[in-house]
Amino acid sequence: MSKNVNVGKGHSPRELELYFGPQHLGMVGNFSITLKVEGDRISEASANPGYLHRGFEKLMEYRTWIQNFPMVCRINVVEPDSMEMVYSMAVEKLAGIEVPERAHYVRSIYLELARVGSHLFGLWAYANMLGFDTVAQWAMYHRDLVLDLFEELTGGRVYHMYIWPGGVRRDFPEGFKDKVVTTLHSIGGCVPDYDATFFENRLFYERAKGIGKVTRGEAKEMGATGQILRATGMKYDIRKVEPYAAYDKVSWEVPTREDGDAYSRIWVIRDEMIESVHMIFKLLDAMPEGEVYNRIPNPFKWAIPPGEAYVRCESSRGELGLYMVSNGKDKPYRVHFRTPSYPHGLTVLEKALKNASIADVGNIMISLYVVAPEIDR
Repeated sequence: MSKNVNVGKGHSPRELELYFGPQHLGMVGNFSITLKVEGDRISEASANPGYLHRGFEKLMEYRTWIQNFPMVCRINVVEPDSMEMVYSMAVEKLAGIEVPERAHYVRSIYLELARVGSHLFGLWAYANMLGFDTVAQWAMYHRDLVLDLFEELTGGRVYHMYIWPGGVRRDFPEGFKDKVVTTLHSIGGCVPDYDATFFENRLFYERAKGIGKVTRGEAKEMGATGQILRATGMKYDIRKVEPYAAYDKVSWEVPTREDGDAYSRIWVIRDEMIESVHMIFKLLDAMPEGEVYNRIPNPFKWAIPPGEAYVRCESSRGELGLYMVSNGKDKPYRVHFRTPSYPHGLTVLEKALKNASIADVGNIMISLYVVAPEIDR
């Protein structure tokens, strides 16, 4: 972090301009923020998402429908699985493809495992930034256990390309359900340790309570979704509002908190992990037998009928939408994503940082759960 004194026209001689990040524990990717401060109090913040993975939407117009799967995964490296899902949903809607019943359950279990892994990664980042190194190492270890499941199921630990138009690439291998249950019990058995060491720790309360507060009205006005909205007490989740896959086949709750601050947002993430684990157990028990893939034409010569579609799902960060247009050829004509990090990392972050302390910049940034590639698409 470096500083530059700016005392030009219209600036107070007491005001400094600080460049925060990108080499900072509280930043993500190459994200940085220009701060105007008086003392240690922020008077204005300007977010700069940087240049990481970019130009996805235009690049996708030059690739075939099937070639875009590795592309969409890069938009959110931490949780590429929701990107696979929303892209598959858009292609299925345009092409009129039906998905087998079992595949809906497999997709839901897969996506909830991805949510648990993403939330553990977020907990690692937040705990590490606050100095809770032990908790951070626990979270990263438990995330690795989830990645072990993905590796067995898909062959990859980070990018999976598992969800395809018409279903999923392959069914669960023999013994996989038991491994999912064992892994989740192993993670769930450590929840009391997480609570005692971090969530119920006085230091976490004092560092996060009242920090980066966003009211429900402000969150709705700025287009916030996910934990930011649910931390204000609003039970809004696309899996409930507009059910897809098998989310309407089992009962589950939408965790909320009331205060809209960093403390509430992290508690919502904790509660969502537990709810996801319970949901996976229910889905495994209710999953029917049958096919997991409805065959599609040769993907390398596939032309989707003309039309337009908008679909959305609930990623680990909030509402993820995709608008796609086909002109009847072998490539998408137009592609545009609605990613949660766009309003969270720009509009909400700049609002939440106003009047905050410099010491809380990283605290607020990580609590908003921003992924930089989702912004500069």
